[in-house]
Amino acid sequence: MVNIGNLTNVQEFILKGFPAVQHLGKPLFMIHLFLYLVSILGSIVIVTITWTDHCLQTPMYFFLSNFSFLESCFITTVIPKLLATFLSGMQTISFAACVAQSFFFLFLGSACLFLLSVMSLDRYMAICNPLHYHSIMNMRVCLLLILSCYALSFILIISLILMVSQLSFCCFNVINHFFCDLGPLVHLSCSDTSGVESLSFLLSIIIVLSSLTITVISYINIITTIVNLPSAKEKQKAFSTCSSHLIVLFLTYGSCVFIYMKPKQTDRLEANKEAALVNTVITPFLNPFIYTLRNKQVKKALKDALYRIKSMRQSQF
Repeated sequence: MVNIGNLTNVQEFILKGFPAVQHLGKPLFMIHLFLYLVSILGSIVIVTITWTDHCLQTPMYFFLSNFSFLESCFITTVIPKLLATFLSGMQTISFAACVAQSFFFLFLGSACLFLLSVMSLDRYMAICNPLHYHSIMNMRVCLLLILSCYALSFILIISLILMVSQLSFCCFNVINHFFCDLGPLVHLSCSDTSGVESLSFLLSIIIVLSSLTITVISYINIITTIVNLPSAKEKQKAFSTCSSHLIVLFLTYGSCVFIYMKPKQTDRLEANKEAALVNTVITPFLNPFIYTLRNKQVKKALKDALYRIKSMRQSQF
């Protein structure tokens, strides 16, 4: 275990946040609280209906429910602290809490990317190999894929965070961000950060590009298969199961590539904050709507659930 207190003179950091709009703390608190609650509620709805509706107990929706749960955990590492900052103006965070926040943000974020690539593989198997799909994508395989996403993410990120926790922070303690992201945190260190930045860039390539490559290859094969389907109805059905996933992929990978795919993490810190807002606030808010409003099976499951609730209430009177 690394003794953090003995390696640094700085015991707490100040999150700079968004100074230009600091006077709008309470309105911003209400807006972000609304977005956060809708994101969490949407994820709870998706997880609930996929586990209770028999028609949705398939690998596709199993992965979707796990992704919704994972994304809820991911945004919870950041948004509550941001809300507290907007409401009370308290922008301080201890060194240990900052390192912990950075770890869980990167660990859960990496797991989300790996899970998105697994979801792409699932769609590839379902559309390109439908005859073997159910024999290959059984529950045991699905569980192993989910656990692999968590394990691989943990192994990759823990080494980086251990290196960050051993850096020295001598005097500067104002983090130019609204949470303890890796780039702004490393930027404050008075140690030699070249090793951390090199490892961070290498891990970014491994995590982002590997998952993105799997996704792109899967969808190239999916699109090729869909184009060759004999009827327009089959093409529409196949594409409808992938369209929601493609929108989420575009939003998620776009912001990740912009933020982390740079050799020096200190570049463009101001621009990174806006991109991080997309990744931690906007995309998680949109995802439940994308997956429900664009998916006929999920919409049907929601209607059936609401009908059952209504019937139960009526039977009580």
